[in-house]
Amino acid sequence: MAGGGGGDGRRRRRRKMQLSRLYSFACGRRPSVADDDPGSRIGGPGFSRVVNAGALAQQPPPEQLLPTGSNSISTTKYNVATFLPKSLFEQFRRVANVYFLISACLAYTKLAPYTSASAIAPLVIVIVATMVKEAVEDWRRNQQDTEVNNRRTKVFQDGAFQDAKWKDLRVGDIVKVEKDDFFPADLVLLSSSYEDAVCYVETMNLDGETNLKLKQSLEVTSNLQDDESFSSFGAVIRCEDPNAHLYSFVGNIEIEEQPHPLSPQQLLLRDSKLRNTEFVYGVVIFTGHDTKVMQNAMKVPSKRSNIEKKMDWIIYLLLSLLVLISFIGSIFFGIATRDDLRDGRTKRWYLRPDDTTIYFDPKKAAISAVLHFLTAMMLYGYFIPISLYISIEIVKLLQARFINQDIHMYHEETDTPAHARTSNLNEELGQVDTILTDKTGTLTCNSMEFIKCSIAGTAYGRGITAVERAMAKRKGSPLIADMDNGIERFQPEGNIAVKGFNFMDERVMNGNWVNQPHSNVIEMFFRLLAVCHTCIPEVDEESGKISYEAESPDEAAFVVAARELGFTFYQRTQTGVSLHELDPLSGKQVDRSYKILHVLEFNSARKRMSVIVKDEEGKTFLFSKGADSVMFERLSSSEGAYRQVTQQHINEYADAGLRTLVLAYRELEEDEYAYFDRKFTAAKNSVSADRDEKIEEAADLLERDLILLGATAVEDKLQKGVPECIDKLAQAGIKIWVLTGDKMETAINIGYACSLLRQGMKQITITLETADIIALEKGSDKAAITEASKDNVVRQINEGKKLINASVGETFALIIDGKSLTYALEDDAKGIFLDLAIGCGSVICCRSSPKQKALVTRLVKTGTGKVTLAIGDGANDVGMIQEADIGVGISGAEGMQAVMASDVSIAQFRFLERLLLVHGHWCYSRISSMICYFFYKNITFGVTMFLYEAHTTFSGQAFYNDWAMALYNVLFTSLPVIAMGVFDQDVSARFCLKYPMLYQEGPQNLLFRWARILGWMLYGVASAVIIFFLSAGSLQYQAFRKSGEVMDIESLGATAYTCVVWAVNAQMAITVSYFTLIQHICIWGGIALWYVFLVAYGAITPTFSTTFFMVFVDALAGAPSYWVVTLLVSAAALIPYFTYAAIKTWFFPDYHNKIQWLRHRDRGQPDSNADLEFGQALRQFSVRSTGVGVSARRDAVELVRLNTKVYHADPPQLS
Repeated sequence: MAGGGGGDGRRRRRRKMQLSRLYSFACGRRPSVADDDPGSRIGGPGFSRVVNAGALAQQPPPEQLLPTGSNSISTTKYNVATFLPKSLFEQFRRVANVYFLISACLAYTKLAPYTSASAIAPLVIVIVATMVKEAVEDWRRNQQDTEVNNRRTKVFQDGAFQDAKWKDLRVGDIVKVEKDDFFPADLVLLSSSYEDAVCYVETMNLDGETNLKLKQSLEVTSNLQDDESFSSFGAVIRCEDPNAHLYSFVGNIEIEEQPHPLSPQQLLLRDSKLRNTEFVYGVVIFTGHDTKVMQNAMKVPSKRSNIEKKMDWIIYLLLSLLVLISFIGSIFFGIATRDDLRDGRTKRWYLRPDDTTIYFDPKKAAISAVLHFLTAMMLYGYFIPISLYISIEIVKLLQARFINQDIHMYHEETDTPAHARTSNLNEELGQVDTILTDKTGTLTCNSMEFIKCSIAGTAYGRGITAVERAMAKRKGSPLIADMDNGIERFQPEGNIAVKGFNFMDERVMNGNWVNQPHSNVIEMFFRLLAVCHTCIPEVDEESGKISYEAESPDEAAFVVAARELGFTFYQRTQTGVSLHELDPLSGKQVDRSYKILHVLEFNSARKRMSVIVKDEEGKTFLFSKGADSVMFERLSSSEGAYRQVTQQHINEYADAGLRTLVLAYRELEEDEYAYFDRKFTAAKNSVSADRDEKIEEAADLLERDLILLGATAVEDKLQKGVPECIDKLAQAGIKIWVLTGDKMETAINIGYACSLLRQGMKQITITLETADIIALEKGSDKAAITEASKDNVVRQINEGKKLINASVGETFALIIDGKSLTYALEDDAKGIFLDLAIGCGSVICCRSSPKQKALVTRLVKTGTGKVTLAIGDGANDVGMIQEADIGVGISGAEGMQAVMASDVSIAQFRFLERLLLVHGHWCYSRISSMICYFFYKNITFGVTMFLYEAHTTFSGQAFYNDWAMALYNVLFTSLPVIAMGVFDQDVSARFCLKYPMLYQEGPQNLLFRWARILGWMLYGVASAVIIFFLSAGSLQYQAFRKSGEVMDIESLGATAYTCVVWAVNAQMAITVSYFTLIQHICIWGGIALWYVFLVAYGAITPTFSTTFFMVFVDALAGAPSYWVVTLLVSAAALIPYFTYAAIKTWFFPDYHNKIQWLRHRDRGQPDSNADLEFGQALRQFSVRSTGVGVSARRDAVELVRLNTKVYHADPPQLS
């Protein structure tokens, strides 16, 4: 707490230095009047917000409309008022439900061939059950919203800061946010616990970056250091209206009628976190959905899977067929009715055409035909499976439950299981074509470790990276035994692991570096690490342990490495730094101080950072570290002793997925430094348009003729299993795009670390950081800048396409920055950009804003027409998560915004492998088979009724009893199909992971293509023809009981119904690939329920059971022909399927058929060589390799090795 003794002590120590003097770069500089160019826009369109804060909040100017609004947020689809209309709209968006609603209404007329109760009951059950499921899922979202809205903060009320809920905050409130708390709304920073009114902010939830951002208040409010200061404080803030721009802010604050300009440096955004600062005070300017993070979010969409959309078209097809056969039947009925009375003679005497109603009136045959059409539409309604939707809903809920309970996707460290937050999209998990992923917190663990280095041409460090570990496992390397020990193997005995340090080499550890041949170079190397940075040390007074506040995690890793190797940075003052150094002569720790003369900061154009220091002996040094691409060209021409071997080490480190920096230095002469100092100071104080160019020119004077020390290798620690997961997904033919807010260099390094990029892969880089564009941007002609930038981007895209078209067999990577992406996503350029991206093996979009992430996701989704999956962990990922077909949130990281907006949440990226390749494939296979089977069984049932209608001149007589028809889909055939949808496994989980190319059945839609759907429908027609004609033909002209009675309509209908129930349930038994006890119970239980129904329903009074009164007990049970017909006809109905399945499995097998064959063969005679041959053969049926992943990296290295051998061999098959 701010008031704690420890906090006061730390504050007193930090007040000894003025951070504003330390940070010479722009992010720490207080805004001046010169910064207020946009200030003239205040009060204009888009800049009309006025906020009264503090004492002025109670005295609003009467002419101004002050912003109001709750700070409460909602990510739900419904509320109490909208649930009923919106959920009903969702249900009746399905055309089948509209049809059943109309049929239910018509059931109350005399047109109905069955009772109204039997028609309306199934529809009500389906609609209510689905609405309950939607309500439960949305209630869970509401619970998460409530948790966020009820977080606590401190707000200034009645002269003191009091606890309040986030949702109760209002614009103009003054709040106090304490260390490690999230900001509850968008705030203007007034002051902090530091004297300079600076604070450190973590924006991982906004832009994905873990490095701390420095914010600083205006000097006019920096003296508000305690709670009592706000009793008389009052201010008016005029600023921009709510918008989605995270990195810009325009406004001013008026205190005592004196305006002061505000900039993004004073803006604290909701869902970012206060770090390393005891407390801050701020004024609320945007609340709730007006905050920038929520402006970047999108409304929760109503997502529907592609299979469900296609299912609507199948329903349209069946409805069309239903209308067609009803129309044909009505025509025949009209003709037959017209001919019923001809010359005083009656044909269908049993209909009494001489004394009938309008429904059978020969004199009004046309009207009778029209009315019969409506009757037929209701009667043949069983072509449309009313229980299909509710059965799918039940199956998806149970599938989601199995996903939630999968122990292989449970993260023990954080006690976090997988969670399918919506079950609507289960089958989409098996059809993913492209994954769009965030980087920080999604692929990485938000930590970096110093693991290797090269000094004076000698490589040090015995650590093994995640990429090396994955490659070694694929090769079967003997290193595997060592790798299983994990990083503990590299820790000195008795020491605990140090965050950011995973380095072990006895040659330099424990002071042994003094015995190395180039000990002087090693000493300068470690000294540079300890001095060349902008970190701030923090000493724990109780333990004496030193920790560091760094602007980037790699800087922290360097300083920690220097500390662990004998060069401890322990103090920073306004003018210098102090170290505990290991003296090579005495072998003892000595204190040394270095005066900081200048800091030449890092940026993406310079790609290097330098500091100029003066040691205690008066010598002046330039210490520099940066990318090898810029550092090697700045080395002295005489510096060639170990330049080549250092470059070789850097290449090896990069191939191992490590981030590398080159370290170099030079000693400066006094007059040389003095000349630089004058020129650099003049450039910094310049206010001209070419200020940055002058600063760079001055810095370039010194950053020349450097002496090479070596290179560092830092591992941007990937989450466990990320390279292996990406490898499996790439083998499955899934394309992976990385959309990150990080700078290009960071994203590229992570690309190498997780094997999305590899040595030898050609990179197409699209950027506007070119000299001509930078020069043009210094002008004021915005139109010219925009036109030139767009032309530049389009030109780079076209050049990239030409490069891809001209190459054969090469894999490309596309890397594009956020500024270029802005133009690439415009309507007239996004098409060619997408063409270029699709032609590349991997795509990395850097410096992407949340809006850009969503737009890229939309472009891929709509442009390719394939299923997209977006995965992220922060609020900056919400837009793309909601825009994608499937959104996956990484839980367990800071914040819950991504999880709350997602469809599925998992704890680690590696769980995506099992989620897609196992659960995704199973769900797609099950749902596809389930729907095809549903249409088969309903067409079988419906066609038997149509054939009976045709047999009886389309008189509108139902073949079956009305309640028997109503319960066909609900009771007798629904449970087996639900059991299949939940439990069936065409291939086991082990084989799904062993042969990831099996996943391509989903993206290629092999199991739900029109040919397969229509095939099942035709099979249903064939089964119905066999059942009807064999049943009727075998029983029509002979007695079927001992007493000599012939078959009547009730007995024939019950017999045919029995054959249908047996045939469709037996079909399920031979369709299922993986039997469980539950499936046996459902299949054979469905048949048993039919007999129970016949007995129980037939025993009820005939006023209710009507045609089925005692039909089984009195008529069927004692007739041997009934049982014989049931057995033979049901078996005959399965013959078409057996014939087709045998031909297809032997001559035209699908992927899963091949693996099933392998599984059964291996049970009899395991053969690893045959297994390998099968795997290679199976790849030929899959899509081409994406060219990324550990396997592609391994294969590329193997190809290089083979090409350098004297002998020749066939190249390995790319996975």
